[in-house]
Amino acid sequence: MNKPRTVFLHAIIWLSILLLFVGIGSRGGKLEEAVVIFVYFGLLNIAIFYINYLYILPKYLNSRRYLGCALSIIFLILFSGLIKYTLASFFSSVVLKRGPQHQIVITFWEYYLGTVFTGTFFVFLSTAAKFAVDWFVNEKVRKNLENEKLIAELAFLKSQINPHFLFNSLNNIYSLAYQHSEKTPEAILKLSEIMRYMLQESNEVKVELSKEIRYLENYIELQKLRFKADSYVSMDIKGDDMQQSIAPLILIAFVENAFKHGVASDPENPIAITIDVMKGRLFFSVKNKKSAQNKDEASGIGLNNVKRRLDLLFPGKYELEINEGREIYHCTLVLDL
Repeated sequence: MNKPRTVFLHAIIWLSILLLFVGIGSRGGKLEEAVVIFVYFGLLNIAIFYINYLYILPKYLNSRRYLGCALSIIFLILFSGLIKYTLASFFSSVVLKRGPQHQIVITFWEYYLGTVFTGTFFVFLSTAAKFAVDWFVNEKVRKNLENEKLIAELAFLKSQINPHFLFNSLNNIYSLAYQHSEKTPEAILKLSEIMRYMLQESNEVKVELSKEIRYLENYIELQKLRFKADSYVSMDIKGDDMQQSIAPLILIAFVENAFKHGVASDPENPIAITIDVMKGRLFFSVKNKKSAQNKDEASGIGLNNVKRRLDLLFPGKYELEINEGREIYHCTLVLDL
């Protein structure tokens, strides 16, 4: 909230409080008394509130000068009591007398102790307001810092995904080109479509699930091109709403891992990918036969990144299960969209 709006809001609140008490105090036809008691002395109490709120607390508490803060508050309360009594002496018939006929005179110490109590109350009120405001401001700053850290970390994880994927894809295309394969132009076209998606869509917070699935299909087709023999990959897609949104590049790591460390040439054990969307939940599964020869020192980068992204983007909203047997590797992800 900007400063002019804050000042205006405070003014409206205090004015409403003063008018309310004047209205209540003047019901017996004593408008003059109500104005003196609630306006003049109300303004003094408001001054105590803001002297403590705007000057004493920021000056002493921020520098941890607690003794100076306590002494300043005590001086404020005692000195304001003297000012109130001086003002009350000008309206002694209204303020310093009580009873049905105003016959009882209020002594200095009796009145002064009352001002000390009132001043202490407004000091307490302003201190509580100061701590509450500071807490909300600090909480807002903390959340902003957390969001900035989250955005920076997600950007870093994405930056790791893209070069990692590009490196593998270029290796595949290089292999095709080296063999003078007729599949090379098609592979370059598929890579172009994939890179367009990664550059244009992956910067969004979320994308349509159908676009992410299309991205996976292009990736799978690109991977198939590098196999001389037939490749065996099944992809079963079903669901009630493919227009649901998902964070981009979440699913690719599992599919990429299956091709890198699995066997795609065994018709009895194809790479099996299942995508099912039901009632706002995504059920995603990748199953592959493990290859004893296809090892990669950086094998954990993709899956570790996607796990971290899931923790950041979907805390408490996903279930990831990885079953690694001697021959079969099976990943299952259940995600609340």
